Amino acid sequence: MSPRSNQETTRLVEEEEEEEEKEEEEEKEEEEEKEDEEEKEEEEEKEKEEEEEKEEEEGKEKEEEEGKEKEEEEEKEEEVGEEGDKEEAPTHSPVH
Repeated sequence: MSPRSNQETTRLVEEEEEEEEKEEEEEKEEEEEKEDEEEKEEEEEKEKEEEEEKEEEEGKEKEEEEGKEKEEEEEKEEEVGEEGDKEEAPTHSPVH
């Protein structure tokens, strides 16, 4: 083997090793990017769920508020109705 061939072989081996390292580094970076993307998606999903829960809670509160208002309105109508009945009762003359 001539020294030139030996140098050539060494150079080729080094290039091959560098290429492998480069590929491993790229794979590692891709894996990290993939993990980051998954974490981001999980975070977005979590935020979405929290937003939905918040909206649901606000919806319940709004329903309760509307229910109370409706109940109060009905009570007022009943009171007005009762007062109206009281007022109307004397104006009607009983028919015998």
